[in-house]
Amino acid sequence: MQYDALKTFITLVEVNNFTKASEILHISQPSVSLHIKNLEQEFHTTLFIRSPKSVQITPTGEILYKRAKQIMAIAEAAQEDILAYHHSIQGTLIIGASFTIGENILPSILSKLQQQFPQLELQVIIGNTDEIIQFTKLLQVDIGLIEGQAHDNELVIQPFMQDELFIVSASNHPLVKQPSITISQLQRQKWVAREVGSGTRNYLDHLFRTNGLQVHSLLTISSNQGVKESVIEGLGLSLLSGSVIERDIRNGDIAILPLAEQRFMRTFSYLHSPTMKNKRNVEALIEFITRKNEA
Repeated sequence: MQYDALKTFITLVEVNNFTKASEILHISQPSVSLHIKNLEQEFHTTLFIRSPKSVQITPTGEILYKRAKQIMAIAEAAQEDILAYHHSIQGTLIIGASFTIGENILPSILSKLQQQFPQLELQVIIGNTDEIIQFTKLLQVDIGLIEGQAHDNELVIQPFMQDELFIVSASNHPLVKQPSITISQLQRQKWVAREVGSGTRNYLDHLFRTNGLQVHSLLTISSNQGVKESVIEGLGLSLLSGSVIERDIRNGDIAILPLAEQRFMRTFSYLHSPTMKNKRNVEALIEFITRKNEA
C-alpha cells in the first residue's frame, strides 16, 4: 500500500471531486485516477461509484477511509517522533579525552550536561593526545578533547580553551626559596614527565629544545597522578597544567617555580569526524565546553 495513494484517496473522499483533489495535491487528474485504480486493484474492490456529475463512496470505500485515516495519523506521529529524536539529546555520547582534560576539567562539564539531559548516556575514554586522535579518526569515540593543537585533514579540529602550565617541584626543593628562577637554574635538573604522545610531554620537550636545557635524568610516567606523586617525593621537577596541581598547591604538597618573564600557555581543542557534524549529542557537548570557556 502506497502512502501517496492513501493520501490521494482520503483527499478525494473529503472533497468528493477529482479536479479539486488534483488541485489540492498539486498532481494531475489522471494521477488521482491512477492512485484510486491501484488501491481498488490492491483491495479487489470498488471504492467509488463514478458518474459524470458526482463521485459516491462505496461501503468498502468507507471501511478503507476509516482505516486510512488511522494509518495516516500513525505515519504522521512517526514522522514527528523521528524529527523529535533527531533534535533531542538522548542516546549515547562517547567522549575521548586526554588525561589532563578527562581527569580535571571534563567531570564538572559532564555533571552539568547530565543535569540538563538526564536521558543522555555518557561514556568517557581517557588516553594521551595521540591515542585520542586515533580513536576519533576510527570513530571509536564521537568527539575527542585534546591538549594542544592537531593537524589532520580527516578531522574537524577547533580550539575551545586556553590552559597554563607551570614548572613545579616538591615543596622542599632548594629552588622554592627563589622569588623567580632562570633557565640556567634549570640546567642539569632531574625531571618527571608524561609519556611520549602526551600533550603535556610534547610541551615539555618543546621547553627543553627551545631553551637548550640539558637534563640530568628523566623519569617517565603515563599518568598525571603518578607524575605529581613523584614530584612530591622529590624525584624531580615537572611541567603540569594548573588544573592538575590546583589542589596540591593549596595543600602545600607542590610548589610552583616561576620562570622569570615566561609563561607557558597552550590550547585545548575538540575534534570529531565530519560525519559527526550534525549529531545533536556532539553539538550539545561542544556548546557546553564553549560556554565554560566563555564563562
